[in-house]
Amino acid sequence: MKELDKLVIKKLNKSFGDFNVLNDFNLTVSRGEFVTFLGPSGCGKSTALNCVCGLLQITSGEILVDDKVIDNGKDICVPAEKRGFGIVFQNYALFPHMTVTQNIAFGLQLKKTPRAEIARRVENAVNIVHLHGFEDKYPGQLSGGQQQRVAIARSIILEPILLMLDEPLSNLDAKLRLEMRNELKALHERLRIASIYVTHDQGEALALSDKIVVLKRGLVMQIGSPKDVYERPMNLFVADFMGLKNFWQCRIVSMKEAGASVEIQVDLNGGAFVSRREYTPEEAPKLESLRRAFKDGAPVETAVRPDDFVVGESDVNFISARPELVSYSGNFSDVSALAENGLRLESRVESRVTSGERAIGFHVPPEKLHLLVRGEADSND
Repeated sequence: MKELDKLVIKKLNKSFGDFNVLNDFNLTVSRGEFVTFLGPSGCGKSTALNCVCGLLQITSGEILVDDKVIDNGKDICVPAEKRGFGIVFQNYALFPHMTVTQNIAFGLQLKKTPRAEIARRVENAVNIVHLHGFEDKYPGQLSGGQQQRVAIARSIILEPILLMLDEPLSNLDAKLRLEMRNELKALHERLRIASIYVTHDQGEALALSDKIVVLKRGLVMQIGSPKDVYERPMNLFVADFMGLKNFWQCRIVSMKEAGASVEIQVDLNGGAFVSRREYTPEEAPKLESLRRAFKDGAPVETAVRPDDFVVGESDVNFISARPELVSYSGNFSDVSALAENGLRLESRVESRVTSGERAIGFHVPPEKLHLLVRGEADSND
């Protein structure tokens, strides 16, 4: 089976008339890598996937497979069926009048593969997706998760060099979606096929990916590992989309830099707060924007993940707030509280908290206080 060494997307643009759906999209997908396109509806993630697989020709830029151009928006556009990619659609697109075996074998039959080879590869695909015993069932007799497995088997039986999945779990209920997410993870670990996955679900992206591409209105907001995107968002849009809250405007008072370590003191509604962390080379643009904000006196914004608050007294980053709304979440309490300085605080804490009780103390560890400068990427225009 031929394997993909590297897929490279260079300065890809896609327009429909005067409307630009993708703008200057750049990405490299390496051998065996699982890459997720993540973002809200209308951000261009499915369009990007359709451009890569050949269902849409790009407007400009280049898509290369192992240094060979397959689309340049001009005179080169290799048809989808000749790219050697497999795709799993959101609605599975199974033939209702065909059995599981017939659906899985369909692509090989079109290629006029010998019957014995088809039988061998169908059996192997059925075992990979755990559908043994369902070979003679029709799609209408299968659950949503089983139908999805058939769609995946139909793709992998063709031995694609790149597997593409367009929101394949969105039609499943929450419990089945979690089960299938784990199965997809295990499947990728076994096959190690380079994969591109489209979703708007942050949990799916974090659980499945080697690399996440966060998109907003056709623009790439951040590319990084799940850990980087979750813990080190590059801008307010990514921070908000990945679950950070408590966006409070503040002003930088001082910055102390020692190599990669930076300690920043800010004034937050008259209170002194400290952010302390090490900035990676990839975060140089974010750090530079903070330096400019400090120099120019421009406001910056905090971002704190709700579960990074600690209930209790502290000499640093302490907020006294009165709980106004408390939601029970098993081992946690989701607390919306009003601070004495007028700030609205959203937290998730292990302590038992009751709404309406008197003010209690919340502490933010300096390493968990994110500072970001609002830019064009964060506008709602």
